[in-house]
Amino acid sequence: MGILTNIVAAEEDEYAAIGESLRPVDEWSGIERRGIDTAKIATLHCLLTGDEFEEAVGSYEPVYVADEGAVVLRIADEVLERLAALDEDALELVAEDLAATEEYEMEQWDAADVQAMVFELGDLARLAESQGQVLFVWMHPLLT
Repeated sequence: MGILTNIVAAEEDEYAAIGESLRPVDEWSGIERRGIDTAKIATLHCLLTGDEFEEAVGSYEPVYVADEGAVVLRIADEVLERLAALDEDALELVAEDLAATEEYEMEQWDAADVQAMVFELGDLARLAESQGQVLFVWMHPLLT
């Protein structure tokens, strides 16, 4: 079983609507990927903040759990701010480091895919910041 993930920029109080959505990227600005789970979000958090993994994972308790299986997490403000502030060269370094982590290597993520995702997250973080929004992660199990 895999995971379908949408990361969207939204108002702070829209987490329930995101959780109930069948595809949040149709309703909010965001990106869609398969296979991004809490561990991968926490790993990105660690790379951007220097926090320890266990501390980072603890920051990503669900803010909403839908009846049909979707889970919504809120990306830490510090992570959003760092993503929004980094230029292309810095984002490229983050992507290289992220692609080399155990969480991404175990699932054989292509480095170019990781880089594209990190660049899109940087763009999304800048959009969210400019509109006074936050980033939410919507994860839904895929039955295979």
